[in-house]
Amino acid sequence: MAYDGALTLGGVLKEVAGRWGQREALVDLPSGMRLTYAEFDRASDKLARAFLGLGLGPGQRVALWGPNNPLWLVVMYAAAKAGLVLSSVDTSFGREELAYQLGQSRCAALVLAPGIEGVEFLEALAELCPELALPAPRGLDCAELPALRRVIVLGEQGLPGTLTWDQAMEIGRTVPVEALTERMDGIKPGDVATLLYTSGTTGRPKGVMSPHQGLILTSVAGGDNQRLSEQDRLVVSVPLCHMFGCICIALAGIIKGASLVIPSRLPEPGAILQAVVQENCTALYGPPTSFIAMMDDPAYQEMAGGGLRTGVMAGAQCPIEVMRKVVEDMGVEDILIGYGQTEASSWISTSRPVDPLELRVSTVGRPVPGAEVKIADLADGTPLPPGEVGEICTRGHVMVGYFDLPAETAQAMDQDGWLRTGDLGTMDAEGYIRISGRLKEVIRKGGASVFPADIEEVLFAHPAVNTVAVFGVPHPELGEEVACWVKLERHTQATEQEIVAFLREQLPESHLPAWIRFVEEFPSTPLGKIQKFRMREIMVEWLESESE
Repeated sequence: MAYDGALTLGGVLKEVAGRWGQREALVDLPSGMRLTYAEFDRASDKLARAFLGLGLGPGQRVALWGPNNPLWLVVMYAAAKAGLVLSSVDTSFGREELAYQLGQSRCAALVLAPGIEGVEFLEALAELCPELALPAPRGLDCAELPALRRVIVLGEQGLPGTLTWDQAMEIGRTVPVEALTERMDGIKPGDVATLLYTSGTTGRPKGVMSPHQGLILTSVAGGDNQRLSEQDRLVVSVPLCHMFGCICIALAGIIKGASLVIPSRLPEPGAILQAVVQENCTALYGPPTSFIAMMDDPAYQEMAGGGLRTGVMAGAQCPIEVMRKVVEDMGVEDILIGYGQTEASSWISTSRPVDPLELRVSTVGRPVPGAEVKIADLADGTPLPPGEVGEICTRGHVMVGYFDLPAETAQAMDQDGWLRTGDLGTMDAEGYIRISGRLKEVIRKGGASVFPADIEEVLFAHPAVNTVAVFGVPHPELGEEVACWVKLERHTQATEQEIVAFLREQLPESHLPAWIRFVEEFPSTPLGKIQKFRMREIMVEWLESESE
């Protein structure tokens, strides 16, 4: 479906507020706050004017550090209206990670919550900038972060050198409305809107510069595929500080005039389930591990007969048994599988509600409108024919580049605009994409390439297996060997020998794990994505201790 609306984030909110101003936009269950689209638009206008009053100019970066909260989204759209570039900070960060991101991005302002459990965010910032103990009427002067000039606290109390939310809003009232209108008129669809950082699992995090237009058009495609409308109520159950939360869910919902329901400050299965029932939510999101955790929660039974209809599962392979439970037991009949990257302005491909269940599990759907995809030969980047494994590359609504990292940008994108995703996969003649695994996660065993997904897919079919993750660990002779972590279903049992025998029936000897570890939980990101690099580190430490 063609989109003929506004192509800047601030323009989108203006357009939606003009059409559905009295509909609920943001619902926050922890605080009880409820904002209509008209109220959301007015609040972001006022903060945008405050940004202007503080002297922040077009293209400057403003960081945002806080858990899921309606004000988080108010800040995001205020920054967009003021022509600023939003750089969200992961809620799991500490002082060192904060210092790196604020320093590398040269953020001119920081908006932050006091903390999640108290004032831990403020304390971390105060350690970096002891100058916050002194009033800063004309701007902060922080030796460690010289670019940082203003700090706004999402609360009633801050530090002497910060502004509270109310103080910032008062500044906004002093700036003429016409000044904001003029600023917004100067923003172009191709201007950078967000600077979101990669996870940094293989090195320092990189700031991804995404333009307004790319974020909006991929979100339109995602919303269309979910058949979202102003009648829908979306559970914002993943952190807003990641693209999945602020773009894939929130922006797609806002474009369609839907209501966004925030169940808790951080992901909590019980709170998510309560929100679904209490607010009659229609859409649910997260990685497969999140859906599994919800179905394992005691409150899950209360969801029976609810209004859930759609949503997206992304971030990892979804076993067909889990998909069947989500569709048949949860009632989310139109649940989709999505595949995307921050560098690609969110979605690269999604399935459609009309796709059979088997296709929604075995593939990540077809490219979304505006995204071109090729499977490239690892040696020379030439397109491969249908069915052959290569690197998934995409172009269309991709990033402008990594902030201040030209070499890394050149490595990730070629001169023709193709983004190398680092993922391996195939594409069939109908355009359906199948993920074989991360290029960096392929296990190189004795000259052969072992794809973890091939082993995981078989194990997910084992009746005793709840969740599984396969990865490689160093081996002195083979290069790498296969390791496997398994979480069993409640009240079930299995041995290593039984797991290996089950795999041997369907896979070659090269794919059988040398080590199997039964666990209760996996190291994961705030989004719930399993961190295989941490599992590899843990296994290496364990193997070294065993050999001593």
